[in-house]
Amino acid sequence: MANWQEPSELIIEQIEIGPMQNYTYIVGSRETREVAIVDPAWDIDSLVDHLAEKDYTLTAALATHYHPDHVGGAFSGHNIEGVAKLLETHGVKVYAHKAEADGIKKVTEISESDLVRVESGDTLKLGNIDVEFLHTPGHTPGSQCFRIKNTLVSGDTLFINGCGRVDLPGSNTQDMYHSLRKLADLPDDTLLLPGHNYGHVPNATMGETKSMNPYLRMDNIETWNSIMGH
Repeated sequence: MANWQEPSELIIEQIEIGPMQNYTYIVGSRETREVAIVDPAWDIDSLVDHLAEKDYTLTAALATHYHPDHVGGAFSGHNIEGVAKLLETHGVKVYAHKAEADGIKKVTEISESDLVRVESGDTLKLGNIDVEFLHTPGHTPGSQCFRIKNTLVSGDTLFINGCGRVDLPGSNTQDMYHSLRKLADLPDDTLLLPGHNYGHVPNATMGETKSMNPYLRMDNIETWNSIMGH
């Protein structure tokens, strides 16, 4: 498993996993070794072994959205490992946006007591590190991103060269437009960490992303406005 880490008090590891080029992330405090895992799926045993090897203490699981390739569940005739298997060995809570929690329960079959329903602007403390939850609907009604210091874990809302699909059940083009505008307002030096390895690079700053992502480029706003009827 490849990983990327920022040399600071903030732990961030970017782990590509599964046949759909998903990214799972480990985020937390280098001082206390408390971490959360974002979108654990596909190979839970290897992720758990990795946590043990690094001497991390897992205190939370964070879900960007309910699709099985991110949290586990039935998909195209296959059953993908995810949060349900993680909870068998680690009794942590799964943090989901309140609009997404029911979808996660349905696809993963975890219980209400396993969940923490969050709203945009809520925070989670991992040692000395604060994780801010940002509601970014569009790909799904309760899609959320995680802002940690100067880093954004964006799930399937924003990729390096594109954005999440808006032709799936529960997706909404207008919501996606507003979510992308919200993310475009983040500082240019914010590090973008997407939910899939779909770009020509695994991560980039928001400034770099704005210059090459057609959905964020300023000269494309007229196209978006035309699509949205603005």
